[in-house]
Amino acid sequence: MKWLVAVSFGELILKGKNRKSFFNRAIKNIKRNIEEIGYNDIFIESSKVYIDVEKQKHEQIISQVKKVFGIIYISQVIMCEKNLDSIAKAAICAVEDFENFQGKTFKVKTNRVDKSFVMKSPEISAKIGGYLLKHFKNIKVDVHNPDFEVFVDIKEDAFVYIKRIEGYGGLPIGSSGRGLLLLSGGIDSPVAGFMMAKRGVEISVLHFHSYPFTSKRAHQKVNDLAKILSQYTGEITMYSVNLLNIYKEIAKNCRSRETTILSRRFMMKIGERICNKHKINVMITGESLGQVASQTIQSVSVINEAVDIPILRPLIGMDKTDIIKISREIGSYEKSIEPFDDCCSVFTPDRPVTKPRLKDIEYSENNLDTDKLIDDAIENMEIIKIV
Repeated sequence: MKWLVAVSFGELILKGKNRKSFFNRAIKNIKRNIEEIGYNDIFIESSKVYIDVEKQKHEQIISQVKKVFGIIYISQVIMCEKNLDSIAKAAICAVEDFENFQGKTFKVKTNRVDKSFVMKSPEISAKIGGYLLKHFKNIKVDVHNPDFEVFVDIKEDAFVYIKRIEGYGGLPIGSSGRGLLLLSGGIDSPVAGFMMAKRGVEISVLHFHSYPFTSKRAHQKVNDLAKILSQYTGEITMYSVNLLNIYKEIAKNCRSRETTILSRRFMMKIGERICNKHKINVMITGESLGQVASQTIQSVSVINEAVDIPILRPLIGMDKTDIIKISREIGSYEKSIEPFDDCCSVFTPDRPVTKPRLKDIEYSENNLDTDKLIDDAIENMEIIKIV
């Protein structure tokens, strides 16, 4: 007998023509997430991925594997020989390992993938249930509403397990196209990236700064957030753009109250240029309706008019408390609340316009050499690989 970690994927994901490429990508992401912990082997058997690793590392492994999208659950399993005695011994071992099984009810559930096995699923379940009742005097069978289930998978080998830890589900990364996430140093944008990655979007990152008005530590904070996000998305390409000259030109030539809207439109235009060059399908922001001046309905509408590319806002209807909850769960919250300013907060006017009119904003933009400012910002852009 040997303890392993088993990874199960959603049924719909397994039925497409891209099944092989999905497994290759999933295994690559799993290996990437657990390489620092260490493991012995990874193999596939009948649509499940099995990780051969010492049992004392299982908790760490499961925590990291859970971050790979497309996984519906993860289990600690016992692999044994494909005969009734070995399966029974494995089932006893699994129950003994299960916390607080004393006095509980149980049910055995068998999945006979190998149809050549001499006994059918109901017979296997009944036999193993009998072994368990004989071995443990204070547990009972309840086929309708058991306290726990003992799962038996009959494949090339036999696998026995009890616990199922839920994964995030979702779709495999890249199956829904590519997105450019505008990543600030705040709470919202990493959550937005996580949510779109869960729906199968391959994530790249665009970060705006205004060094030296913003510090290098603020820039490092964003790198760290991208690194946290990459545990869920895989490798991330980050485009880092300095907006300082753009802010200076806005300050010299436009009304102060319009700074936030004008700068956001510049961000979108720069993002669109990057998307068009690198064949990225959409932009993604962490905006939530009504949180700040640039996130009113009127502001969002004016910002949208700056570009033709779609802008996805997965948090638009969410409360801040819900966003914070997800931020804590994915591990970005503590980094997000570190006290380093981003370029938006540094240049935010005292009384920003909250109901801008498109014609007024476009009139102000006519005072700027928009194309040159964008060209210069992109020419001096830094490209960073987050792995």
